[in-house]
Amino acid sequence: MTTPTKNRWALFQKGALMLTFLGASFLPVNAEQNKIELNDSAYYEMPGVNVLMFTNWYNENFSDSKMSGIEIIHHGKRTVTNGDVRLNSTPEQWDPIPKFNRKEVDRENNVVKAWLEYPGFEYMIQTEPSGDDIIISVHLDKPLPENLNGKVGFNIEFLPSAYFGKTYLMDSEPGMVPHYPSGPTKMNEAGKTEPLPIAKGYSMVLAPEDDTRRIGIESENELMFFDGRNKAQNGWLVLRSLIPAGETGRVIEWKMSVSSVDGWLRDPVISFSQVGYHPAQAKRAVIELDKNADYLAEASLFKINEAGKKVKVHTGNVEQWGFYQRYQYGIFDFSDITESGLYTVQYGDTESRPLRIGEKVYENIWHPTLDIYIPVQMDHVLVNEAYRIWHGASHLDDALQAPVNHEHFDLYAQGPTTDTQYQPGEHIPGLNVGGWYDAGDYDIRTQSQYYTILNLVNAWADFNVNRDETLVKQENRYVDLHHPDGKNDILQQIEHGAIGLLAQHRAVGHAIPGIIVSDLSQYTHLGDGLTMTDNLIFNAVLDSLEMDYPYSGTFDDRWAFTSKSTPLNYGSAAALAASSRALKEYDPDFAQECLETAIGVWNYEQGKEPDIFYVGNTTGGSLILEELRAATQLLIATGSDKYAQRIKEMWPDVSKGFVFLASTLLPALDLMDDAFVAKVKKRAETYVEELEELQTQNPFGVPITEGGWAGNGTVISYGITNYMLYKAFPDVMDKEHVFKALNYILGCHPDSDISFVSGVGLHTKKVAYGMNRADFSYIPGGIVPGILMLDPDFPENKEDWPFLWGENEYVITVGGSYIYLANAVQELLKE
Repeated sequence: MTTPTKNRWALFQKGALMLTFLGASFLPVNAEQNKIELNDSAYYEMPGVNVLMFTNWYNENFSDSKMSGIEIIHHGKRTVTNGDVRLNSTPEQWDPIPKFNRKEVDRENNVVKAWLEYPGFEYMIQTEPSGDDIIISVHLDKPLPENLNGKVGFNIEFLPSAYFGKTYLMDSEPGMVPHYPSGPTKMNEAGKTEPLPIAKGYSMVLAPEDDTRRIGIESENELMFFDGRNKAQNGWLVLRSLIPAGETGRVIEWKMSVSSVDGWLRDPVISFSQVGYHPAQAKRAVIELDKNADYLAEASLFKINEAGKKVKVHTGNVEQWGFYQRYQYGIFDFSDITESGLYTVQYGDTESRPLRIGEKVYENIWHPTLDIYIPVQMDHVLVNEAYRIWHGASHLDDALQAPVNHEHFDLYAQGPTTDTQYQPGEHIPGLNVGGWYDAGDYDIRTQSQYYTILNLVNAWADFNVNRDETLVKQENRYVDLHHPDGKNDILQQIEHGAIGLLAQHRAVGHAIPGIIVSDLSQYTHLGDGLTMTDNLIFNAVLDSLEMDYPYSGTFDDRWAFTSKSTPLNYGSAAALAASSRALKEYDPDFAQECLETAIGVWNYEQGKEPDIFYVGNTTGGSLILEELRAATQLLIATGSDKYAQRIKEMWPDVSKGFVFLASTLLPALDLMDDAFVAKVKKRAETYVEELEELQTQNPFGVPITEGGWAGNGTVISYGITNYMLYKAFPDVMDKEHVFKALNYILGCHPDSDISFVSGVGLHTKKVAYGMNRADFSYIPGGIVPGILMLDPDFPENKEDWPFLWGENEYVITVGGSYIYLANAVQELLKE
């Protein structure tokens, strides 16, 4: 039964009166009246408040990425998302999402409309201001289909971490936002858990006590408040109203008040490398300011002595760079300061964190990645660290042949045939060895494996990396951290990756896209990978709980996707050829098999039309990239002129894609003739000219991507390319382009000053998307994707919410490339 509007308004006013006694006022929700209006970027704005209306969209590969619909950026933090019609009370990532059709922005009337549809019905969402409030409404031309009555509603989602420790009022009844989900739930008709509302009513105020987070919503449609974390650890808090059955027109209307602190300005961010700087380096702090902040022309550097006293040692100009995204920037250069010690930057009333200057600041910055992160990602082995087991020896039942004509939910697919001697569902022996978990999940993505191996081999070859902190016993499937075993760790990791790649060629005769669980219930698993499987080979003849060692009737084995892909085969061959030279003395027989396999792949692929099977990001890069990888690595491993000849033939295409292909080519440059080297140098000169344009695009001087996955991997690759070009042509490339890339990763970037390498730097990433993300924890040495650019102008990396994979998910590939770049910077500083 609904409450008459007058009574509901009385309840709303009663809640406001209660808030007055608490020292806060809901009516009005703002400290002063601030008319909310559409700005030039087509979102609503008033001090401290941005209301975005479908400026971003659900991810085309992974459905719901928590960055679409109606969103709110509240005093500098995105706290609300997914204001949209949904078929679930607390939608999970792969639950149905609507199709976006179009959007209209009526600037004259400050109205925005968006048209969307699900199979069976269409709808329109409208936002319009009312003073300093926003009216949100949902419109239907036709009633909901009968089968959807009671199942479709308008949702809006609140970031749990933004409201930890805060309260709410629902029709004046007080409640507390739970730190940890504890119900209520029920079992639905399908036998699945379904959250029940924490509270219901017609007016809700979230965080009434906090001027920077308070949001009020009033509606004639019943409001239901859910905790999505009861279904999934990455769930958000959801406010929902059901669309009434049989109605058309304006079927839902919410009045939303978002608190605005009058005159609010975002605090300045002073960003720099969180590990510090070598005395010989250029040293610049990038100062990020609110777009309405007054610009100060000077900043100062203070040195901190042993007694804690701060002595001013330098005052200098802050070069006004201009605007990038929504912020204005200045650059404070203190390169002249070369004395070792601890310092802090002062800009107006803002003081930075301490920064180091010293000759050894980079000495161990890659150690956590090699010592901890990469070993923790090792599959098919138990990984121990003192009193802790990171995970057991998982997936020893790998793997079943994937079904044909099947598209997987995580970018894998199997073509019309298996391209192997195995039938769909049949066990492929020999795949239960080597390899690393690709990311914060547990798949073996071949493309990730060979990219990581190539970077590790390059680091070993170029910098003589020799470190022993990890015990690896392949025969016992056992790894122990902080336990030297007399063997070079980087070679042990190269071997582990190569074991996984070689196993594919042994088993089916070619590289395969990868190995991954078959269904979402396993894919969303968090914690120890060993608990995903009984490690026994599936046998359909057995009962689901029956075991007959080494078989069981439990269908928990991963699938091997095995469709042929020439680019993937070349990429795998490149890594095997590289591994052969790194492991030549470490394990001569294994190294020889790696090399022979790589040569066999090259001869096979060169003699036929390529197999082009592109699906997602699992079937290899472009053909030119992967063939060049194979040619360069085989040239280095064998010295055979036939590979050099093929590289020359590929040069026109390589030149066109130089920015992406240079780091693949350059390791073999010393084995090419002078005429070819001259061509590469000339192209490098053009590339350096192109870099000058990059310096005008953002104040950090590196390529910042703007897709659905943040760009730290791109920045590191950029740094590696520039290092290799500097080593090849020191008269052409400025090594400062290498330093800028590493500085960006370590803290000199938009949004904050955090180091994106967990455990490295003074202020470092401690909440990330690894296998332990449900514990709001991290894996030392892991590197997150970094700053995600949300349209139209918002740079974001959540430091209190690990579940946004596009910002915070570790991937093994970046671990290998980061080790290379960190060593490259050290090598340059020796000069």
